[in-house]
Amino acid sequence: MSPHPSLLLIFLLLLFLSPTNSAAAVSPSPSPPSATIPTPSSPVSSSTLDPKQLRALQSLNIPTSKDPCSSPSRPSTTTCDSSTPFRHLISLTLSNCSDDVALSLTALKSLSTLTSLNFINCPVSPIRFPSDLASNLHSFTCINSLKKLTGVWLSRLQNVTELTVSRVSITASGPTIILSGMKFLHSVTLSQTNLSGYLPKHWHPNLTFVDLSGNHLKGKIPLSLTRLENLAHLNLSSNSLNDTIPSTIGDLTSLQNLTLASNSLSGPIPDSLAALPGLVHLDLGSNQLNGTIPNFIRDMKKLKYLNLASNNFHGVLPFNATFIKRLEVFKVGENSNLCYNRSTLGSKVKLGIAPCDRHGLPMSHRRLRIHPLMIQVTVPMMKIIATWRKRSITADQGNSAIKDEICSNSYLKKIQKEKGEKEKGDSFLCDSFDYFPAILLEQESSDCVD
Repeated sequence: MSPHPSLLLIFLLLLFLSPTNSAAAVSPSPSPPSATIPTPSSPVSSSTLDPKQLRALQSLNIPTSKDPCSSPSRPSTTTCDSSTPFRHLISLTLSNCSDDVALSLTALKSLSTLTSLNFINCPVSPIRFPSDLASNLHSFTCINSLKKLTGVWLSRLQNVTELTVSRVSITASGPTIILSGMKFLHSVTLSQTNLSGYLPKHWHPNLTFVDLSGNHLKGKIPLSLTRLENLAHLNLSSNSLNDTIPSTIGDLTSLQNLTLASNSLSGPIPDSLAALPGLVHLDLGSNQLNGTIPNFIRDMKKLKYLNLASNNFHGVLPFNATFIKRLEVFKVGENSNLCYNRSTLGSKVKLGIAPCDRHGLPMSHRRLRIHPLMIQVTVPMMKIIATWRKRSITADQGNSAIKDEICSNSYLKKIQKEKGEKEKGDSFLCDSFDYFPAILLEQESSDCVD
């Protein structure tokens, strides 16, 4: 009996479909998207500080975060390089330190990768830096920190390009011992450090910034300092420097800031300053400078700060209102022989100096020019002057008349003899009369307050 055709058809159909189903059954599952495949994470240390340096910071009692490179903790500020697997400190600033911060040689040896180290208001006791750290530093700042320093201690930082020490007492014979070996120095500030002695005779040619203010330095400004062609900032204020400002000061063609205030400098302002049109800040106040104020100063187009106060300048101030208004700071007071032209600056300007009279002299000197002996001849002179007024005699005519009459008068010679005056006293007294009568005649009409 042959199989039923329908059964045979079913059998063949099942036989045909079975390989497809088995293939589907053994086919591997699709791979998950690559984003969902967990990949081995980078070592945590590749993005954090070298553990040795982290322990060094902690041993110094410096507050630190878990990762000082990415999130530095105040009051310290850190900068790290990008090396792997560990990053290293290249800059560290310690500011407003607590009392428990203390330096240790072991910790500093671990920080020898530093190229910049800064202490600000951090009065810890200084220790000798490891040689690797001292030679690697390119920038060192110490402001009101580290208590006392020595010149020898600082001189070991021979590779620094920037040195800033301020409000720290330095024990040294002068700045030379500190600076002589720093051949790469571009910027130096040794301010308010109690340094004494003289300015260095030799300066490194790369210097662009020099601030030695607030010390006890004495002597002349050396000519070698005026050979620094790249120098833009020079501050030697508040020292005991004397003699004159070097005539070669004009060779500092890059100079923008010149501050020589509060010294004992004398002589005139050198004409060579006219060669510094880029000067922005000029401070010569509180010295013993004399002569007239040069006209070329008003041609310095970039000048914003000008201090000439408390010197011995004389003559007429050569500045107009336009120049003075252009300045942000202008000081010229306490120059008793200096006056300003009211027709140029007006009568209401307040400069700390008197206006000029018609003789080009400060009006405040009217009484100061009177010799002590003249007090004794005042009464006779009053009678003469009263007569002049009735006759409408001018002040100039009065000057000549009273000089001839009084200086040849035996009464004057008698007074001089009683006072023990020398012959030159007669000349001074008679010269004083050149202005005295004119002063008396003009006094009533003057609108100036002495």
